[in-house]
Amino acid sequence: MSRVAGTEGFGFNHTMIRVKDPKPSLEFYQNVLGMTLIHTIPNSDFTLYFLGYDNGGDSVKTTQMAAREALLELTHNHGTETDENFQGYHSGNTEPGRGFGHIAITVPDLEAACKRFEDLGVNFRKRPTEGKMKNIAFILDPDGYWIEVCSNFITCTLDLQMTLLFRLYLIILQSTSRRSMDRQRPDAEQVVWRNKHHAQ
Repeated sequence: MSRVAGTEGFGFNHTMIRVKDPKPSLEFYQNVLGMTLIHTIPNSDFTLYFLGYDNGGDSVKTTQMAAREALLELTHNHGTETDENFQGYHSGNTEPGRGFGHIAITVPDLEAACKRFEDLGVNFRKRPTEGKMKNIAFILDPDGYWIEVCSNFITCTLDLQMTLLFRLYLIILQSTSRRSMDRQRPDAEQVVWRNKHHAQ
């Protein structure tokens, strides 16, 4: 599919969320979700942590960071981790100010992944067996941000899957019906031969 003129080479590099304490956040994203800490940028009053999934090779090299896509940036404003009056960051999923929703990851086996999350004591917002959408889960990170977890092999909702399966069934049924009619219909040579004999 062609790009809009002037946007060739554009890419989605990262999204940023603020975290209260980098220690539990890095523990969660690295050891629970399996991301790799690609780069850290310390500053006098804040620190940036860039994480992503390492698919091998040079993908985690700092020099390649700007060329990568789908990174997660954690921003820690120094002091929030020890500030007793700090109320935490808004997840974006409650009123007032509902806006930001979630980030999402894919896994090869949703059931196995959720079992692992359970064993690790991860907080769930929604398990796969809950709600209308049975093919996804939502877990919470240490700051309460929502993380959608879905299977690599499921790219649509159950309702859409059933609709597509029904349409496929109709196509197969129509195709089978046409083949059956073709077998019952005499070919052109037989029709000509029969017409000649009837005419005699």
